Order: sequence, then structure tokens, then C-alpha cells
Amino acid sequence: MALRERLRRLVQKPGSVDLAPFRALVDAANEREPRVRKLSDDDLTAAASALRKSGVHREDDLAELCALGREAARRTLGERPFDVQLIGTLALLSGHVAEMATGEGKTLSGALAAAGYALRDRRVHVMSVNDYLARRDAEWMGPVYAMLGVTVGWVGQSSTPEERRAAYQADVTYGPVSEIGFDLLRDRLATDPGDVVRPEPSVALVDEADSVLVDEAMVPLVLAGAADLDAADPRYADLVRRLRPGLHYATDDESRNVQLTPAGAQEVERVLGGDEGLDLYAPDQLATLTAVNVALHAEVLLHRDVDYLVRDGEVKLISESRGRVALLQRWPDGLQAAVEAKEALEASPSGEILDSITVQELVGRYPVRCGMTGTAMAVAGQLTEFYSLQIAVVPPNRACVRDDEPDRLYATSADKEVAIVEEIAAAHATGRPVLVGTGDVAESERLARRLARAGLDRVVLNAKNDAEEAAIIAEAGAYGAITVSTQMAGRGTDIRLGGSPSTPPGTAPAEAGGTDHDRVAEAGGLLVIGTGRYHSSRLDDQLRGRAGRQGDPGGSVFFTSLQDDLVTRYAPDEKTSTKADDDGLVTDKNAHWVVGHAQRVAEGVDLELHRNTWRYNQLIGLQRREVLADRDAALNGDAADRAMAAGAADHHAELTKIAGAEAVADAARQIVLYELDRCWAEHLAYLADLREGIHLRSLGRGLDPLVEFNAEAVPAGKRILPDARKRSIAAFEALTATEEDGIDLDAAGLQRPSATWTYLVHDNPFGSLDERALRGLITMFKSRRH
Repeated sequence: MALRERLRRLVQKPGSVDLAPFRALVDAANEREPRVRKLSDDDLTAAASALRKSGVHREDDLAELCALGREAARRTLGERPFDVQLIGTLALLSGHVAEMATGEGKTLSGALAAAGYALRDRRVHVMSVNDYLARRDAEWMGPVYAMLGVTVGWVGQSSTPEERRAAYQADVTYGPVSEIGFDLLRDRLATDPGDVVRPEPSVALVDEADSVLVDEAMVPLVLAGAADLDAADPRYADLVRRLRPGLHYATDDESRNVQLTPAGAQEVERVLGGDEGLDLYAPDQLATLTAVNVALHAEVLLHRDVDYLVRDGEVKLISESRGRVALLQRWPDGLQAAVEAKEALEASPSGEILDSITVQELVGRYPVRCGMTGTAMAVAGQLTEFYSLQIAVVPPNRACVRDDEPDRLYATSADKEVAIVEEIAAAHATGRPVLVGTGDVAESERLARRLARAGLDRVVLNAKNDAEEAAIIAEAGAYGAITVSTQMAGRGTDIRLGGSPSTPPGTAPAEAGGTDHDRVAEAGGLLVIGTGRYHSSRLDDQLRGRAGRQGDPGGSVFFTSLQDDLVTRYAPDEKTSTKADDDGLVTDKNAHWVVGHAQRVAEGVDLELHRNTWRYNQLIGLQRREVLADRDAALNGDAADRAMAAGAADHHAELTKIAGAEAVADAARQIVLYELDRCWAEHLAYLADLREGIHLRSLGRGLDPLVEFNAEAVPAGKRILPDARKRSIAAFEALTATEEDGIDLDAAGLQRPSATWTYLVHDNPFGSLDERALRGLITMFKSRRH
């Protein structure tokens, strides 16, 4: 046995968790299965309740949980979890990330793990990537939870405060990571303990863990309040639209930067200055220069149907990692307004940021973190570095027999697109279903038009119709189907050969698809075609993983070209003297190396951005924690009243005599909370201005912007609490009271925003697109001065 285990470890992926202890527990669960099957439904629920009393910590408890969970799933869903699904459950209960291939039943493994944590009396948040998956999984797994005596709820974008409060009271709460974060932000500005909707949780179980914890890690979630901020001047959008590339501005494809040339600056000065003249680089024209550059960025570097859509009169950002509309997401106000002006749309509301938190900081607040995904090992280093998570690579229930062909590299994009259409037509002629993964909306629609001209029926799934994604994906395995989709990461629906089953998700393929399943299998199964390598090999693997589920036949192949954005952007200096065949196909190994090299560079850039974001937000998070500690003491205790009694003793005694101790304590609480919130909002605004200015200053002097930022941000953070205390005492001393009306709080000027809203910022603190546009100011400023 020892030799067998050593051999098993040799074939496991290096750096992964040893599965041997989990296999032993599953074997023990299998031995209990005959006994558990004889239990009545009530007895099974009672047995699970008995586990809650023990806490599910001992090995016997874990084996019993697996046995009870398996039987609960069999009875309620008609689905008996495989051994490997129970291994995934145990990996999650051990605080790991379970890597399980597409179609291996991650949802059920996650539900059993969440139930296990709940039976340990820990409140669990199951974080998904969107509303649809949160609601689907909570309702789908609901009967399993009920039989195990565990309560479950879900929150979504449309949930009311009452619905949210009820959902968070459940043992297990499903929700999109953004909504869970927004609820935290709203709770952090509550002025009454009863307004808090989200009890302190202890476990974060993250679905699509690599997408949430890596791709989305640097996304700030923002709570904003109404403020009178100027919209973008449409003059700038009109002006930059008339500028000519090469003559008036130059772009740098590698860094995605754009800047005015001297001729462009002269043209801007001529148009804006009129007869009076204008020096665009004069110190008093910095606002104008910034506005022109941001407008230029919006016009040149942000492309409709690639970076954003226009839908219902609004700009909708497209998530690069998911290929769909990023709900509630927007660029920083200046860039957002510039794009709206570019598209001649009404400006969206702008506001003062009241609080924010990154996804990484949000997940990092949970004492216990775990997750599941199909592609974790590719980012194992980041999961360990930023979250202290290890990977448990769970083998598939049936060996994968998918045929992954080598890349086909072409000299030009045109040659590549012709070859893709020919490959699709050849597969379609045999009845084989084809799933094509594209890089963006524009490419998906361009390919769809080519297929239409070739007389091939196809279904397109991209950010323009992502609401229909579940239905479209479910039919992608039907006989003769052609599905063209943007990025498949996190779409959360399995593709079954033969099309969608009439039975619940998770049913065995032969039961679900019947004859159609067999017919598609005989044709070779699902063929996955990638129209180019993504910026991460992990996204490539997620696309590949859509074929070959549960031992089904299938295949995958990626078509690339030396003109792909990945190559021109991340390996522009790598030259090849490769000759192409008559059809444009390139077979030279050096040329193939260039594509792989470009992808590795892109992955390195993403990692560095992640690190920079973490370093930047680490300081802000520490400062916020100090403020929140004082805020919590004021909200849930008598710290505010004691502070006012100490700082304004005579006035405190006078007000107490007139209005009573309770009224004075409440007034003190409201004042302290208001001033803490105001000081924090002002600090965030200061940090935003500081960050922008630091880039210009540090780049001009060759300094590290992070070091320069911290040098000024740290002292500013230390002033927050003393300033809030001084303001609170001054506001408290200005209070008046009468015996008839009590304390007049209105006169204290505690004017909170009339409206608040939440959104995500599509931003990287030391590498956002608008800041790259602003970096060009340094070069241009120097050229004008010399």
C-alpha cells in the first residue's frame, strides 16, 4: 500500500496537496453507505444534526458527513456523488482550492463542503461570478441542504435589504462576489446597529476561484455618494476625433499608450485657443491637458464592441477575462465621462467615493478561505502568495480522452480566419458540434458573418446577448451545432453531447442525451476551436476543458497568427524569417515559440499588476481597519459618548441635564460616525489625487511611485482619527437643545449624500489605462521645454 501511494504521488502535479488522506476518508464513507441507505429521511436529517453537535472535526465525523451528503444528494437530486466529488468536498473542508475538471460536479462538491462547514457552526458565503449562478446553485442544491438540516439563502443585484438580511441569516449564503462586497461597504457606513444586514462570516467558499481570486483580485468595489462633479466637455471628444494618427498623435501598441505629437499639440492649441492663443503645457492649463489626453485615450485606445458596448443608451464595459458585460462596472469618472462623450451619450451619475474595497481584501477578511475551479495549478503561485491557499488536484471520475491538437500558426490574421471557417465546415459536415472561442465581441461577430457567407448556421454568444448564455451553452453539444462564443471562463454550464438534457444538471451523459449523445460521440464529440491564444494559458485550458467531459470523446485546437494582438502587443520585437505555405500555415518552431513567449510575457505583466495592486491596497486596508475599529466602538458601544464627555465635559453635562443621557449619547454617536465617514471619504479623495500626481512626479524624477506614495499616504492616514475627533468635539459643542424639542441635530450639519450607489472600477492602481495616457505628458512636456 505504501508503495502504491508513493507511485500515486509521483503522477500527481508537483506542488499539489496529497490526496491520500482524503481517499481513506472516502473509503470509510463507502463502507457506511449500506447503513446510511436504510435510514429514513427524518433519521438522515437527525444524523446530520448530531454531527453539528460534534463539530465535524474528527475523521469519523468527516466520513459520516460524506456518507450522509452522498445519500442526501441521491435522494433529492437523483445523483450519487462520485468518489472524486467527495475528495473535492474534503479538500474544500481542509481549506484548499479543489481543481476539478469541467463536468466533474464541482457545484455539488461545493454544496456538501458548505454544509460541512455549517455543521461546524460556521457561517458560509459561497461566492460566484454572477447573479444567475448564485440563484441557480442555491435553489438547485436547496433540497440537499434541507435534508442535512442546513439553511440556505442567496443575494443578487435586485435583492431588497430585507431579503439580504434574511439570506445572510442562513447557514449558507450564495451570492456574486460583487454583491457580497457591496453589502459589506454599505454596512461599514451604517448609522444604526439595526441597519447592518451582513453578520460577520467565517468561511468564503469561492466558485471559479482562479477567476475571482486572480482575474478579479485587483478590481475595486466602490460605494459612491451623490456629488456635483462636472461631466466631460464634449468639445474634447469632437476635437480628438478630428486628429490624424501619425501626424497629431502616436500610439505605442506594447504599452497601450497614446500621446500628442508636437504637431498635435499645436493643433489642439489652435482649436482651443482661438485668437487669444493657448500654451497647452503651461502650469495653469494642466486640467485642459489632462482632459485632452483622457479624451484621446477614449477615442484611440478604447474600442466599441471590444472594450465596451453601447446598450440602452449607456456604456457597458466588457470583462476581458469573461467576455461578457461587466455588470455595475465603470472606469474612473474622468475616463468614463470621456467615453460617454465620445459616444454622444448622456453622462452617467458621478459622485464622491465614500468607501471601497478590492476583491482580494474582501476575501482576505474571511478566517477560512477555500475554492474550486477547473484550472488552479496555473496560478498556484498567486493563490499561495496572496491567499495562503494550496491546490488539491482532483482526478476526473473517468479518464479524459480529449484529443488536444498542436496549435496551427498562420502568417496573417486573414489566412487564419479562412482556415478556421474551413475547419468548422469540415467538422459540421460530419455532424460534429463545434464550439469556437473568440477574443472579443467584434471578432465573434466577424467570424459569424464569415460563417453565414459560407452557408453555415451558427449561434453567437457574446456580451451582447449574455443573458441567454445558459440556454445557448446547453445546446452547444447538439448534433451539427456551431456555437461562436467569447471567453468561456466562469460561464458555469456544462456542455453535454447531444444537447441539453430534460433531466437535472449532473445526470450521467448516457441518461441525459440518449441516442443523440451516442450519435455525437460517434462523430468525434465536441470540437473546441480557439481563434487565438488568450493572454493567460489558464484561459486556454478553460476553453479546452469544455470538450471531453466525463470521459466523452472530444477535441481541441487553437488557430493563431503572427498578427494576433497577443503577439503584436507583448512580443513586438521578436522577429522571424519564417516562410509560410501557400495557405499561410507556418510550421517553423521558432515562430511557434514567439507565440508562447508573448503569452508568458502577458502572464508576467498581469502578475506584476496584481502585486502592485496588493502593495498599494495593503496600506489603504490597514488605515481603513483603524478607522473601522473606532467606528465599530461608536456604533455598537458608548465610545462616542465617552469621547464627547471627555472632550467637551461642560457642554455634555449641560445637554444631558436638558435632553437626557440617552439623547445625548445618540447625538454623540451620530456626530462621531459622520465625522469618521467624512474624514475617510476625504482621505480616499486625497489618495486618488496623490496617486495621479505621484506618477507624474516620480516618473519625471526616476523614483519608485509606490515608495513615493507611501511616504505621503502614511502621515496622512495618521491624521484621520485625530482630525475626526477634533471635528466631532467642535460639532458637539455647537449642539443646542430645549426641553420641548430635545437636541437639534439638524443644526449640526450632518448632511450625508442624498443618494448612494455601488459599482466596480475597471482600474489598476499603478497601471490603469487612463494613467498610461497621462504618462505621455512627461515626455511631451520635456520635448516642449527643450
